[in-house]
Amino acid sequence: MAIRVAHVGTGNVGRLALAELITNPQYDLTGVCVSNPEKVGRDAGQLCGVGLDAPVETGITAVNDLDAVLATKPDCVVYCAMGDTRLPEAMADAMRILAAGINVVGSSPGLLQYPWGVMPDKYIARVEDAAQQGNSSILITGVDPGFINDLIPFALAGTCQRIEQVRCMEIADYATYDGAEVMHYMGFGRSLDEKPMLLQPGVLSIAWGTAIRQLAAGLGIEVDDITESVQREPAPEDFDIAVGRVPKGTLAALQFEIRGMVNGHPAIVIEHITRLRPDLRPDWPQPAAGSGSYRVEITGEPSYAVDIVPTSRKGDHNHAAIVGAAGRIVNSIPAVVAAPPGIRTTVDLPLVTGQGLYTPNNLVTT
Repeated sequence: MAIRVAHVGTGNVGRLALAELITNPQYDLTGVCVSNPEKVGRDAGQLCGVGLDAPVETGITAVNDLDAVLATKPDCVVYCAMGDTRLPEAMADAMRILAAGINVVGSSPGLLQYPWGVMPDKYIARVEDAAQQGNSSILITGVDPGFINDLIPFALAGTCQRIEQVRCMEIADYATYDGAEVMHYMGFGRSLDEKPMLLQPGVLSIAWGTAIRQLAAGLGIEVDDITESVQREPAPEDFDIAVGRVPKGTLAALQFEIRGMVNGHPAIVIEHITRLRPDLRPDWPQPAAGSGSYRVEITGEPSYAVDIVPTSRKGDHNHAAIVGAAGRIVNSIPAVVAAPPGIRTTVDLPLVTGQGLYTPNNLVTT
């Protein structure tokens, strides 16, 4: 029997997750909730672009009412609404859904990816209480995409005899990234005299602290402290990207590290190198291929340096990475529905293998 799933949020990640919910026979879409008034009343198939040549009409029209969506009695809600800039609202939504007896899988609120040691215990307890009340569970994957900061490192770490450091890297050109809110949040196209939200003191350590703490839990180590560092590079002249103009002198390249320290040693490091042009800061690490890649490095015995280069038939590296983020969310639904109530993480869920996704080449559409 198909799992009944409702969907919240149709942005970059949500739109792609919704498309899989519609096309994957494992799921039965019951409702869609949106925040943009222009999307209200539109069919779910139109919102995610399924069947652009011959649009798929699902019969499910979008509403701006979470209660109405929950009233459709789904087994699970895929929650992809923005959480970075509306954390209290996203947390409240998650608890509301859980208390109603409905499981949650999604990309936000990111702090629930692994909240222990990052969020105050009283806030974690509220989420756990809601889950116990509804006998429901929640998995938040993050959108880094999350699997680079947990699934891949854990798979490699499981073959090691000794580990000194785990480093996870995103190396990408964001010129084609069509997400104005995220780009503003990171500070691109803004004066270097400004401190965008992401670069406010401590925000990086909170935003990626969940990934650091989850890796530490999987490795069985205690992180004493989380530190961060940032480098920024201005635009040498005016130029245009997907979200608009980048004026000369404003932020055009960004490098940051978040380090989980153990006895003064950076045991776990998450590093981002983000450019808006490939010629900026050539001394920083470069993508393994094309304009964007991910790298997982383990220093130990044996040591690993593994490059992941996402590609897509429907877009560039930025699109491909978001497809992967959405795919992980949707494919985790059966495991989360079957899980005990509470906050679930990669550490305690079974491996999601992609069961039921095989499609012969002659059936793949371009």
